Amino acid sequence: MFQLISDGGCDFTKDEAQQHNIDIVPFYITFDQETHLKEGIDISKETFFKRLQEEKKLFPKTAQPNPQDYVDACIQYLETGRDIIILTISSKNSGSYNSAVIAAGMLKEDFPDRTITVLDSLNGSMGQGLILKEMIKMRDAGYSITETAAVAEEVIKTTKIYFTLDTVEYLRKGGRVGPTTALVGGILGLRPVLHLVNGTVEQFDSVRGKKKVMQLIEEGVVAALQGEMDNVSLVVGHILREEDITLLKTNLEATLGTKIDAPVEVGATIGTHIGPGAVAVAYCRKFETFKK
Repeated sequence: MFQLISDGGCDFTKDEAQQHNIDIVPFYITFDQETHLKEGIDISKETFFKRLQEEKKLFPKTAQPNPQDYVDACIQYLETGRDIIILTISSKNSGSYNSAVIAAGMLKEDFPDRTITVLDSLNGSMGQGLILKEMIKMRDAGYSITETAAVAEEVIKTTKIYFTLDTVEYLRKGGRVGPTTALVGGILGLRPVLHLVNGTVEQFDSVRGKKKVMQLIEEGVVAALQGEMDNVSLVVGHILREEDITLLKTNLEATLGTKIDAPVEVGATIGTHIGPGAVAVAYCRKFETFKK
């Protein structure tokens, strides 16, 4: 059996990671560009979002795990003869993938007989988490590391995430969205629906008002997944929008005739770039739909 490792972009809780025997390599959060805190170790997401709510002009930044962080996470498994797959947040939005690739190259010098595979999720948060869950299922079903990596690449191609925000300022400050989208949201008062296209954040649509934007997301997901739920994994998530996400979850369950797991509470790494008030839906095809 091989070891699965992910960076903190997957938004797994500590309990989830422990339950599924996953190692998480955290991102760094900084409020002052000098002190860097590891998410989930030096700072909790509750503390992080409390600060954002209390300090409206605060725009923190993230730093990706460095190669040594990945080396430290991997070496214990390599020393016991275990191979490794590392899954990272989209390389279009972070240097985490590059750090993992550098670390893999460093480790191969000392462990030439071991396989260290690095996969770019081209996604983040719940989307990355869905991919990781499909990989866990494959590992537990007895797939080899080669088979798991190959099928995971196919799952990645089918993974979609759509989200709306209270403000695009966090994305703009972090350079994750173009000035046109920020202008539309700021001046015209429209609420954007954003998605990831080949790992890059793009605007899907925009409407005026929270009720209409939630309706747009719900209708879009239903149109895409109606009659497909046996083949698809679906998850919803949010940042400090429990009432909104509960309603969306209830509506989707009723319309699609399926049960959806408890909403993901998006963490500080992603929250740094989207801020409080986000609501999101992600889905992917199940690994079983791809022939082994």
